[in-house]
Amino acid sequence: MIPVIALVGRPNVGKSTLFNRLTRTRDAIVADFPGLTRDRKYGRGVALDKSFITIDTGGISGDEEGIDAEMANQSLLAIAEADLIFFVVDARAGLTPTDESIARHIRQTGKPYTLVVNKIDGLDADVAGADFYALGMDTLRFTAAAHNRGVTSLIEETMAAFPEQDEETNEEENGCKIGIVGRPNVGKSTLVNRLLGEERVVVFDEAGTTRDSIYIPYERRDQPYTLIDTAGVRRRKNIKESVEKFSIIKTLQAIEDANVVVVVIDAREGVVEQDLHLIGFAMDAGRALLIAVNKWDGMTQDDKTSVKRELDRRLDFLDYAPIHFISAKHGTGVGDLYKSIDQGYESAFAKWSTNRLTELLTDIVSDHQPPMVRARRIKLRYAHQGGSNPPIIVVHGTKTSDIPDSYKRYLENTFRKVLKIKCTPIRFQFKSGDNPYSKPSHMLSEKERAKKVRKFKTKEYGTRRGKNSTRNRTGKAP
Repeated sequence: MIPVIALVGRPNVGKSTLFNRLTRTRDAIVADFPGLTRDRKYGRGVALDKSFITIDTGGISGDEEGIDAEMANQSLLAIAEADLIFFVVDARAGLTPTDESIARHIRQTGKPYTLVVNKIDGLDADVAGADFYALGMDTLRFTAAAHNRGVTSLIEETMAAFPEQDEETNEEENGCKIGIVGRPNVGKSTLVNRLLGEERVVVFDEAGTTRDSIYIPYERRDQPYTLIDTAGVRRRKNIKESVEKFSIIKTLQAIEDANVVVVVIDAREGVVEQDLHLIGFAMDAGRALLIAVNKWDGMTQDDKTSVKRELDRRLDFLDYAPIHFISAKHGTGVGDLYKSIDQGYESAFAKWSTNRLTELLTDIVSDHQPPMVRARRIKLRYAHQGGSNPPIIVVHGTKTSDIPDSYKRYLENTFRKVLKIKCTPIRFQFKSGDNPYSKPSHMLSEKERAKKVRKFKTKEYGTRRGKNSTRNRTGKAP
C-alpha cells in the first residue's frame, strides 16, 4: 500500500509550505497568517521511486472554539488515518505548551512519527532545536520548507524505511472528477459530506469556511470518483481579503480540472448574477454541468413554484443541464445526483466512429439542407470526432464559414438527440477543404498559368465586358 503521511502542528508553523514541497506543487494556499488551512488536503509525491500520500491539516492550538474546533477535528482524523506523522514545529517560536500537548497525543496513538523543526533558515540548527529535545521524541529533523532546505533528505530518509512498491500500486485511478461550485454559504461542503456519507470537510454556519479546493478520492458501488470541494465565489467588489482572491482562482482551476461541474444554488435566494457567471465559466470550459438547487426543504409550495418559474426563465439557454432540487442537510434528492453525474461523464468521454457520424450528418442534411449563401449551396460532406470532454465533432464541407448560427444549433440539437448526449455541451468545428484537383503553381503549364492569371484579373478588376467593367466605364483596359 502507498504510505500516508500526515502533517500536524500548531497554526502557521509551515505545514502547507512543506506540503507543497513534498508534492512538488502549489496546490495548498500559503499566506503569512494562522488558520488558513481548514480541511484535510491530500497530495501525492514520489521519492526514491516510491509513491506516498501527504495530508495537509489545519493547525491545532488547544483552545479551539467554533470553526477552529472543526479544524482541529480534521487534524485528529488525519492522524487516525496516517501511517506516519510529521509533527511540524516552529524553530523561531521555540517550544510551546501546545507543542507539548500535541506531542502527548501523537505518542498515545502509537504511530511512528518524525519531529520536523521548521523555519531554521538563518539560525543555528543545534541551538534552534535544543528546546525540542525536551519533548522526548527520538526522530528529529531540521528543515526550512520555504527555501527547500532539508526537505529532500527528510522524505528520502523516510521513504527508505518503506518496502518497494509494485508498478500497479503507483497508478491511481480517480475516475470521474466532480467539482462542487457555488457562491459562499450555499451548502457546498454539506453536500460534499452528504455525497461521501461522512464528515469529511469542515461545515460551519459562516460564509467563506472553505478556502482551498479539496480533492477527495473515493469509491461508490465499485466506481471511482473524486469530489472537489471549492471555495465560494462572490462578486469582486465584495472581496476584501487577499487570500479570498487566491481561493477564487483555485475554484476556477477546479472547474477546468473537473469532468462534471455541480453548480449549487440557494433556493431561498434564487438565481443571482454570480450563479450565472459561474454557469457561464463552466460552459466556456466545456464541462458537463448540472444544477443543484439546495435548501429545498421547508419551503412553501408557492415559494417552490416561484423558484421553478424563475429557473425556467433565467436558465432557458441551459436546456441540456438537468436541475435537481435537494436538501444537502437532510439528504433529500442527493442520491439522484449520481445518475446525472454518470450520464454527463459517459457523454463527455463517449467515442463515435467516423462512419457513424458521417451517416448521421448525411441524414440530417437530407432532411434539412443548409441555406443558400450568395446563390450557392453550402455542402457538408463528412464528420469525425475531434476530441472529448467536451465532445468535439469536426464537420468538413464547402463554404462552412457561412453556416448561420440557427443551422449550427439545429445540428447540435439533432446530434445530441440521436447520440443521446446528456448534460455536456457539444463543440462543432467546421472546415472547408481546398479543391483536391487543383495543382500548385510550380506544377502548372504555361497555358494553365496564363489562364489562372486571366481568371484572377477578371475577378479582381472586372476586365470582362459588362456594365461594371473598367473598359466600359473608362474606355480603356486597366
